[in-house]
Amino acid sequence: MAKKNKKANFSEGIGSFTLAILLALTIRWALIEAYVIPSGSMLPTLLIHDHIFVNKLVYGLRVPFLKTWLLKWHEPKTGEVIVFRYPEDESTFFIKRVIGTPGDKLQYEDGDLYINGQKIESELAQDPTDMDWLRDVDLSGGKSSYNLLTEKLPDHPHSILLHKLAMLPGISPPLEVPPDHLFVMGDNRHNSNDSRFWGFVPMENIIGRAMFVWLSCEETIPFIPFICDPTTLRWRRFGHSIN
Repeated sequence: MAKKNKKANFSEGIGSFTLAILLALTIRWALIEAYVIPSGSMLPTLLIHDHIFVNKLVYGLRVPFLKTWLLKWHEPKTGEVIVFRYPEDESTFFIKRVIGTPGDKLQYEDGDLYINGQKIESELAQDPTDMDWLRDVDLSGGKSSYNLLTEKLPDHPHSILLHKLAMLPGISPPLEVPPDHLFVMGDNRHNSNDSRFWGFVPMENIIGRAMFVWLSCEETIPFIPFICDPTTLRWRRFGHSIN
C-alpha cells in the first residue's frame, strides 16, 4: 500500500513538473518574454541593464518558436518600441523605436525628422527628469555633451538625446518604407546602430512590443552579465512603463 502511494505521489510530482514546464514555455512562446538591455542605444528611454517584459501577443500569434504567423491582429504603429531579430544576424535581438511603417516617406537631416513631407517637431525637454537617470559613463563626452529633447511623434511624444557637436547620420534624399517592413531608430540618435545603417526590418522578424521595466541595476555581477548586482539596484525603475 505504501509503495503504491509513493508511486502515485511520484507520478503526480512528475505530472505537475511537466505541466509547469509546458505552461512556462507557452507563456514565453505566446504571451510575454523577458529581455535585458545591453547597450545605450535607447537612452534615455531605456537604460543599460534594464530588464524588460515584451508583449508577444500584441501583434498576433505565431507558430511556436518560428517566424510564421498563425494569426495577426494588427501591425506596429509609428512610435512604438519593439524587439526584433536583427536582419543581418537573426540570432541577435535588437530593440528600437518604429519611425516609419509601410508606404511612409522618410527624411532625417541635422536632427530633424520628416515623415511624408511633414516635419516632426521637437523641443528641449521642459521636464529634464529623464536626464536624471543617466550617468556620464554611459555617454561619450558625458551628460553635458547632450541635449534632451521631446520628439513629438503623433500619439507618441518621447525623449531623445542629441549630441551638441557631433555630426549626425541622416537620411537624404527621402526614402520610402517598402511593404511588410519597418524603419526603426534608437532614441540615442548619435549612438544607435539602426535602420539608417542597415536598412529595414521585415515584419516577420518582430518579436513584440516593449511593455515595462521589471528590474534594473547600474552594474551586474562580474562574469555573470545577465544577473544584477543587488547593491546597485535602481528601485525607482521597477514598473517603469516604456512609451
